[in-house]
Amino acid sequence: MSSLAALSSSLFNGGCSWKYQDELKVSKAGKLRIRVTSMASSSPAQSLQFADGKANKLDKLRIGVLGASGYTGSEIIRLLRNHPHFQITLMTADRKAGQSIESVFPHLVTQDLPNLVAVKDADFSAVDAIFCCLPHGTTQEIIKSLPTNLKIVDLSADFRLQDIAEYEEWYGQPHKATALQKEAVYGLTEISRKEIQNARLVANPGCYPTSVQLPLIPLIKSNLIEVRNIIIDSKSGVSGAGRGAKEANLYTEIAEGIHSYGITRHRHVPEIEQGLSEAANSKVTVSFTPHLMPMSRGMQSTIYVEMTPGVTTQDLKDHLGNYYEHEEFVVLLKNKEVPHTRHVRGSNYCLMNVFPDRIPGRAIIISVIDNLVKGASGQALQNLNLMMGIPENLGLSCLPLFP
Repeated sequence: MSSLAALSSSLFNGGCSWKYQDELKVSKAGKLRIRVTSMASSSPAQSLQFADGKANKLDKLRIGVLGASGYTGSEIIRLLRNHPHFQITLMTADRKAGQSIESVFPHLVTQDLPNLVAVKDADFSAVDAIFCCLPHGTTQEIIKSLPTNLKIVDLSADFRLQDIAEYEEWYGQPHKATALQKEAVYGLTEISRKEIQNARLVANPGCYPTSVQLPLIPLIKSNLIEVRNIIIDSKSGVSGAGRGAKEANLYTEIAEGIHSYGITRHRHVPEIEQGLSEAANSKVTVSFTPHLMPMSRGMQSTIYVEMTPGVTTQDLKDHLGNYYEHEEFVVLLKNKEVPHTRHVRGSNYCLMNVFPDRIPGRAIIISVIDNLVKGASGQALQNLNLMMGIPENLGLSCLPLFP
């Protein structure tokens, strides 16, 4: 494969991420999908040219992480360590204000990072972009008060739902930043790339909706599956429930068993239905049941669908294969290979495959992601890369951790 000649001795920066990427090509070598790039120097002194052509050059873009003491915050920090153009200059955690990051996350002891501060004490003049990893409900007013020149990726649910009344119904409180809600772009990267590139505020998708919408939206848009009778059985690692101390998440409550929760009323339901309804141009209602599994991270969605008349499972596979052929992070497995969560752990990949059901006319789709990476912080970084006009895979080329 001659294109591999483009890989030079300067492949990696910080052990995981590709250096600056000029041109993208996708090659396949058996089961392995390799992103082949033409390389250019990516030294810290190199200035960054925005894609819109403006003479807006910076050696480093200054990044703030709000809510850095949670799991998604720590993942952002881990991923940014391998980014050639982003540097963390601000981290907030109200209950941990004044502490160093290593006192909250000992695995980050080797990193030279600013101490945590309360949001009220943060100097937002010292940042160019924000990752907001705060809980839903608290995020709206904080983002509303931020300088309007900042690019923001919000990892909470506060700006995901377009219908304010629906937000109040599912989250139990009125929305407090309705003007911003209209501005926010829903950031399912592979589906809404053009809109994300021009956005100031991106609502990062939830983990379950990411794993569900990536396989279903292309199939619904092409009328290959019926929008009725979609059944979604999803399972998540316990980190998906957050880092807060909760009785239901104690080891003895979770270990050695499966914990179903949010039956018929999980807050990701309206988000999933919003995306599928937009793809179908009609109202879509799904049956969705999530479960916590006794593992720290990982997510699998097993989706049961009815195909439209005359469509086969091979048609579904062919369409998904074509749709995601040039995508780095979404991979359709070959033949009868089954996606497993252990094969995406710590990475920004989504693996999926389609199988025939024993019931004629139906198919089974399995989609797996790491709930903290592609389901949260990884997709958030992918989105901010797009917003800043730089290659979207920067900082995200770590391979999955196995075993």
